[in-house]
Amino acid sequence: MLTACGGDDDNASDNESKGTGTGTSVTLPKLDGQTLEVAAVWTGAEQENFTQVLKEFTKRTGAKVKFVPTGNNTSTFLGAKIEGGQPPDVAFLPQVGVLKQFAEKKWLKPLGPEAKAQLDKNFSQGWRDLGAVGGQQYGVYAKAANKSLIWYNTAAFDAAGITDTPKTWKEFISTAQTLSDAGSPAVSVGGADGWTLTDWFENVYLSQAGPEKYDQLAQHKIKWTDPSVKQALTTLAELWGRDELLAGGRKGALDTDFPKSVTQAFTGDTPAAMVYEGDFVTANINADTKAKVGTDAKVFPFPAVGSDSPVVSGGDVAVALKDGKGAQALLTFLASTDAAEIWAAQGGFISPNKEMDQAKYKDDVTGQIAKALIAAGDDFRFDMSDQAPAAFGGTQGTGEWKDLQDFLSNPSDVAGAQQKLEADAAKAYGSS
Repeated sequence: MLTACGGDDDNASDNESKGTGTGTSVTLPKLDGQTLEVAAVWTGAEQENFTQVLKEFTKRTGAKVKFVPTGNNTSTFLGAKIEGGQPPDVAFLPQVGVLKQFAEKKWLKPLGPEAKAQLDKNFSQGWRDLGAVGGQQYGVYAKAANKSLIWYNTAAFDAAGITDTPKTWKEFISTAQTLSDAGSPAVSVGGADGWTLTDWFENVYLSQAGPEKYDQLAQHKIKWTDPSVKQALTTLAELWGRDELLAGGRKGALDTDFPKSVTQAFTGDTPAAMVYEGDFVTANINADTKAKVGTDAKVFPFPAVGSDSPVVSGGDVAVALKDGKGAQALLTFLASTDAAEIWAAQGGFISPNKEMDQAKYKDDVTGQIAKALIAAGDDFRFDMSDQAPAAFGGTQGTGEWKDLQDFLSNPSDVAGAQQKLEADAAKAYGSS
């Protein structure tokens, strides 16, 4: 189904850099003497992996590129930079809701013809649509995520005598109990980062309530006081309400950030047996543990709560915040198979680029996850909180992030959690 990437135009002028690697597919301008700024949320291993992509861009164009970390409140950080007259040239937005808000404020520059040509060639319509607002193409979803995965410590499963991974939510809770009884903390939860809790909710909700309800809640066409939300929170409480199944109990979960939630599943004398999050977990496993992906660390789909397992996707969209040849050249590169293949080779990354060489992924597990994403075509649901206004779905310490942290602290108060979520959603959607 995948096709080989095409070559460059043999008649390109001397002031263009085509690269010399096998499968080179993109022509870039020479940008000697220019310095670009690129902003994104990534730190640690994720940042270092992306740096390898930027190094290749510098090699081909001559432009220097400075990486600027945004912190978790990306929209606030970038908004201040833009209003202060010092925006980065290119930024990665982790929420499609922020993309829409920035476009409405006229802060984004449309994709130029070269970048759009790469996008049209390499990405399916669904991913192109996610980067567009009002029919205008602004962004490139260069980095995607399959956010419907449970990673597990094979040694912990072996010690507990578990040979089959759970397929349903009921089996998942039963497996967690078996692991706990065998002496392993069953599930590691990174509750200090509220975004991980929104991902838990979205997977349960999509599988249980179905795609139509999911879309309605994502657009706030139904309220968070809807019975379907009550059902999903009640289901989550079957896990979150049982301290013995959580590494460190509820308090420990709320004190654990995302990177630690991964490392404590694969390090220490009594590692946690399972940790939920997307394919990008491999970056943390590779950088911070001695576990080998595919051997010590394996993965299974998020268990089906309803009739089917959920498929929730996420991603980071690259946009230009400044006019100029440099910003458009970088977007062109990021939309190419060249950039996707360099990034894939680092690990902890998957791309919705359907024309890239799938053999470039660092490990077979990530490669299989990426192939499944490509095979899904446009039949996926995007992360719900990322579709919301940032004040509700994308800001640390407020909105959905904070409300679900409060719910993790007290999972018996389903009605109270619904009321908080609805109040915060109504305020954010009403002002967006």
